[in-house]
Amino acid sequence: MSAPTRDIHSLDERQRIQLLVSSMADYAIYMLDAEGLVSSWNTGAQRFKGYPATEVIGRHFSIFYTPEDCGREVPRRALETALNEGRFEEEGWRVRKDGSRFWANVVIEPVHDEYGYLFGYAKVTRDITNRVAAQEALRASERRFRLFMQSVTDYAIYMIDTEGCVANWNAGAQRIKGYTEQEIIGRHFSCFYTQEDQDRKQPQLSLRTALVEGKYEAEGWRVRKDGTRFLAHVVIDPIYEDDGELIGYAKVTRDVTERRKTEETLQQTREALFQSQKMEAVGQLTGGIAHDFNNLLTIVVNSLDILSRKPLDDRERRLLENAQKAAERGAKLTHQLLAFSRRQTLNAEINNINQLIEGFSSVLRGGGGAEVSLAFDLASDLRLTKIDAAQFEAALLNLVVNARDAMPDGGKVTISTANVEMDGFSMCTVDPLDAGSYVAITVRDTGSGIPPELQKRIFEPFFTTKDVGKGTGLGLSQVYGFVTQSGGSLEIVRSDASGTSLRFYLPVCEGDIEQTTGNAAAVEALPVMSVLVVEDEDDVRDSAVTVLESIGCSVLTAESAEAALAIIQGSASVDVLFADVVMRGGRGGYWLAREARSLRPGIGIILTSGSVQMRPEAMEEEVLFLPKPYRSDDLLVKLAALKRTGSV
Repeated sequence: MSAPTRDIHSLDERQRIQLLVSSMADYAIYMLDAEGLVSSWNTGAQRFKGYPATEVIGRHFSIFYTPEDCGREVPRRALETALNEGRFEEEGWRVRKDGSRFWANVVIEPVHDEYGYLFGYAKVTRDITNRVAAQEALRASERRFRLFMQSVTDYAIYMIDTEGCVANWNAGAQRIKGYTEQEIIGRHFSCFYTQEDQDRKQPQLSLRTALVEGKYEAEGWRVRKDGTRFLAHVVIDPIYEDDGELIGYAKVTRDVTERRKTEETLQQTREALFQSQKMEAVGQLTGGIAHDFNNLLTIVVNSLDILSRKPLDDRERRLLENAQKAAERGAKLTHQLLAFSRRQTLNAEINNINQLIEGFSSVLRGGGGAEVSLAFDLASDLRLTKIDAAQFEAALLNLVVNARDAMPDGGKVTISTANVEMDGFSMCTVDPLDAGSYVAITVRDTGSGIPPELQKRIFEPFFTTKDVGKGTGLGLSQVYGFVTQSGGSLEIVRSDASGTSLRFYLPVCEGDIEQTTGNAAAVEALPVMSVLVVEDEDDVRDSAVTVLESIGCSVLTAESAEAALAIIQGSASVDVLFADVVMRGGRGGYWLAREARSLRPGIGIILTSGSVQMRPEAMEEEVLFLPKPYRSDDLLVKLAALKRTGSV
């Protein structure tokens, strides 16, 4: 049923105005007389001030003000302002009937009659508490956001306008990029990019990408105010108004230079570990091959030596000499393999590297050839090292020969020395190097360089970049084995189109230079002696027996350390124990030597091996070591040495 209606035109103007005012529930609209007493009251006034018309008409409007405002006579001054200026408007706290407060927007205007006399005041009040609360919440949120932005110092967070100019700036941006807020706001953000990126229009491209794809993210080099560069991780997001209009971009930048350095260091460490493990695995393999091959060579060279003592015609003599030369080349090959696997026997003595180089210079010049100019830059105060001089010379010659091969049209090789101090962990090309004092030897050529992808492999055995038949791939392996076995390391300092510089480090030692007397020893007539040969390889054992018997020795044999010890414990006379270091089935030569010496303190001991050197703890007085492959003369030299010491 529809509500009854009445034609509004049937009302006079006064009635229509009164009806309009009384029906407005969102505004308190009422009249004050000239003294400020309430003379009318509408529904809106009753709704949010709480007074019915019967309770408020005739009362002074100051009852709506707080005690503080009343104490400052704000109601009186409001009416005076409205009268003098024609209007009064303000916002402030007002009080409801129940004592609660609300935030009000108040407008007061004077009302005059047709003769100009003051009739009273029209007062309109609106409760805007919710709007003000929302505004205050927004201001508080903005304040908290500003505080948050300014407290973030690890990130540069700022806005740029649609043209790419900086619109605001946080503390992190100032810390990372160096500009103050006053210096940077209004400037185009391309000033943070390198000149190369600016030339490629990278700043503009990043904004277009963010606009098209909704986000731009990348890492690249950026420039600080002072011109220094840093590696930055950058994110750019477009910002839109509610109606979809683009108003700018949010840009977040983080300095990731240290993170990148850490990642690179970690990657280098992983690569060095992998390289070290690979070289160790290859060393184990080559050491095992050398061990077995040396056993075979021992049989070959000793058999050839025995045959050479028999009468031969010219043809037979030539065949025998060719076989001996081939055996010597095989021995050299296994020696290089043992050098790489760090199982060669080193005769370490205190040496001055400069003196060794100077004394070996003529050989180095010969190794370089006529087309290569050899120069030396040797430090005058070079410290001493304890190394095997012959192995050092061989390593240096290998480097010179490799440098020569890298310069087919000729060039220059420079050998330099220097004292260096390594502070903490140093990452070299081959193996990490501990802190300490070292002598650095650098061989620099003017060749074509080594490709980066091959630099990690040049020390591997049998790896070569030379044509087939022009290299064994073992020269640099010998350098690697000698240097690392001597407690040093290597690195490729530089390798490009202008040449290669390879440097190796050897630890220094204190002491006086000792003169060597040479490795040769006069073999005098040997007394008849009893030798116990301990070897698990039948052919190698038989070869040793043949050599010893050919010089008049009485020979006993054993296939294991345990069997040999049983012979020594028995009544058999044994003057010399000649035992292999490594044997199948358990205990080897080291254990046997200790047990034999405890049972028979005067027994002579010679240990031999095709793959390991004598351990320092096994180097007891009168215990000799003979590396395989050995010739009959080498064995005689060791027996003569035992005779001179009085062991036999």
